[in-house]
Amino acid sequence: MAEQDSIPSNGGAEGETPQAATLAQYIKDLSVENPSSPAVFQWNEQAQIDVQFNLSVNRVSDEVHEVVLKIEASARSTSGVHFMVDLSYAGLFGLRNVPEEALAPFLLAEAPRLLFPFARQVVAAAVQDCGFPPLMLDPIDFGALYMQQLEAAQQQPGGTEGDGTPTVQ
Repeated sequence: MAEQDSIPSNGGAEGETPQAATLAQYIKDLSVENPSSPAVFQWNEQAQIDVQFNLSVNRVSDEVHEVVLKIEASARSTSGVHFMVDLSYAGLFGLRNVPEEALAPFLLAEAPRLLFPFARQVVAAAVQDCGFPPLMLDPIDFGALYMQQLEAAQQQPGGTEGDGTPTVQ
């Protein structure tokens, strides 16, 4: 079942109302490693958790975009690597009659906000399946990150459209 999100219209005709829908969500790639087992379960030191994430957007067709949230999480200590998880979690979003200036905010802030809780659950389950307590990632404010990216892009030449909006592929 597709999730529908309505984007406010500027009073256009009924058939021109902007529409957005989540068409599908899926694991695009998942790698989980527990390279130091079984020795890791004898270690007494606290691991340092490192989490990195990246976001990419691909145009699938005129009205469909794929948003991929890539999360890399690892736990390491002086004894070695406890675990590593590399997840690419994607969503297909159908966008109809969406103004060009609203594409980047939706695809780079709202779409990842919708995907993150599901990706977070996949990471937590993967770590737990390795024999460790689930890794519960802190929420991410994609809207604030988008605004930071927008401000940084406006301060640099290149990498933006004429209005300073980060470009979406």
